[in-house]
Amino acid sequence: MSTTGSTFKVLVIDDSNTIRRSAEIFLKQGGHEVLLAEDGFDALAKVNDYQPHLIFCDILMPRLDGYQTCAIIKRNPKFANVPIVMLSSKDGVFDKARGRMVGAQDYLTKPFTKDQLLKAVGQIGSTASGVT
Repeated sequence: MSTTGSTFKVLVIDDSNTIRRSAEIFLKQGGHEVLLAEDGFDALAKVNDYQPHLIFCDILMPRLDGYQTCAIIKRNPKFANVPIVMLSSKDGVFDKARGRMVGAQDYLTKPFTKDQLLKAVGQIGSTASGVT
C-alpha cells in the first residue's frame, strides 16, 4: 500500500445540496475520496458501510440533527475515534461547546472556502491517523 500524501475517505452530511456539492468538489480537488449523505439517518448507514476516516456534519438538519447524529456515531465503539467536524452557519460559543459535548473535534462555519475545508481535513486527518 503506497501512501502519496494524505488521502482520506471523507463523509459530508448536510441537507443542503449546494453545501454537499461544494464540499465534494473542494475535497476531490484535494485528492480525497468523498461520500455524501443528506441527513443523519442516511449518514448512519453510510458510516457503517463505508467507514470514513473523517466526517463533516451539518448541525441543522431535519429528522436527526447534527448533534444527535454525532452522538450516535460516537457511541458506537467501532466509530468512536472517527473525527467529526460540525458545520453550521451559526458561529456561536454555545454551538461549539455543544458540538464538543457530543464528541465533535472541530467546528467549521458555513459558508466555508476550499482552503478552510482542506485545512480542516489536514489538521484533523493528520492528528487522527498519524499521517504527516
